[in-house]
Amino acid sequence: MEPNPSETRFEDRPRTTRLAPSPTGDLHLGNVRSLLVGWALARRLGWQVVLRHEDLDEERSDEGGCDAIEASLEWLGIDWDGPVLRQSNDLEPYRAAMTRLAEERLVFASNLSRREIREAVGAPQGKGTVVFPASLRPNDPNAFRFDDQDVNYRLTVEPGTELIRDELRGEREFDPSEEVGDMILWTKNGRPSYQLAVVVDDDRQGVTDVIRGDDLLSSAARQQRLRRTLGIDGDLRWWHLPMVHDEHGRRLAKRDGDAGILALRDAGVSADRVIGLVAAWSGLIPEPYDLPASAVPDLADEPAMHRLVDRESRTPCRFTQEDDRWLRKK
Repeated sequence: MEPNPSETRFEDRPRTTRLAPSPTGDLHLGNVRSLLVGWALARRLGWQVVLRHEDLDEERSDEGGCDAIEASLEWLGIDWDGPVLRQSNDLEPYRAAMTRLAEERLVFASNLSRREIREAVGAPQGKGTVVFPASLRPNDPNAFRFDDQDVNYRLTVEPGTELIRDELRGEREFDPSEEVGDMILWTKNGRPSYQLAVVVDDDRQGVTDVIRGDDLLSSAARQQRLRRTLGIDGDLRWWHLPMVHDEHGRRLAKRDGDAGILALRDAGVSADRVIGLVAAWSGLIPEPYDLPASAVPDLADEPAMHRLVDRESRTPCRFTQEDDRWLRKK
């Protein structure tokens, strides 16, 4: 029987990264850039690559979305090691984590809505992050429990900074108590939150290195705090990559259907052409040309990743009409 990664000391684990797209729609070219670069660096350095479907959001996850993502990755030539983890298949590991936290009285039930939280702290109404302050924790000690009822459960998040050592961006500090406060770990829909699920799964899949978009940089501090609160051994190594934007400066998103992989494939665009464009965006080749994914690990070393971050800190990558025309050129 193979050892359980969660039972192996962090320093003894083989270097492992993960592909973890959400099945909320077709992969777009921005997703592909992060996935390709992370995968290529891992293959170059001899790491393991695991695949996870973060499909716990019932409202946003597409039926058949997991299968579609796997088909897109295979079409692109991006592979992975070992079995695929689909979060919705088994909620018990997340319940077990919640039970451990409840035993230490670190989680509590809360029915307060976003609006009620804003009104209680006197914050202006808006769509931004709602910070749940310690002052709104319940006075009733019976609220500090976990029994999986129709209520949100929050983690008590005490003041204090988390130092994130990013392999590409250096050291950054964030205070989760100021950014989000007591964060939701279990939702009234009876499912774990993203933050809880990702921390539990990184541990049980043996992940040591996370390569992803820099829109999640501050989230790394929340995950590191939760990881330590759960007593998980070792701090992850973080690699946060710049995001790809459209011509108007907006980040590419799944709303941009024309930049979706399935749409491009159906339009007759080859996988090698997609890989070539993304490799050129990333500075791995001087200009776009048809390139198989299997050739990218030879190009994606750590200095190339640093050059990418340095260049795009000054000039963000944009998917232009010229890029689109090149992709579709017969």
